Amino acid sequence: MKIVTKPWGYEKWISVTDKYVMKEIFMVAGKRCSLQYHKAKEESNYILEGKCILEIDGEALELIKGDFFHVKPPAVHRVEAIENLTMIEVSTPEVDDVVRIKDDFDRPNGRIESEHV
Repeated sequence: MKIVTKPWGYEKWISVTDKYVMKEIFMVAGKRCSLQYHKAKEESNYILEGKCILEIDGEALELIKGDFFHVKPPAVHRVEAIENLTMIEVSTPEVDDVVRIKDDFDRPNGRIESEHV
């Protein structure tokens, strides 16, 4: 299992294959990921613990434990943790397919090598 440290929390890469990727994602309350879209990557997420706001294509949805969401490219989206958040993400294998529109940490598009240590 691989751990990827993010400025908002971390990802545990549980399974990486040529067909899908499964991650556990933890986000600290009050933090959010990039406002982003994917050219090819498609993802489904299931909330294990906590509460978040999902911003997707200009709409904001509050999600809690037991909720799930699906993101198809090129939907513009972002997750903000209202409480400490743990979710499972299953996606297609294009893990570096991230186009960041806005990022609280000024990260560039794609893979951030320093997060993969």
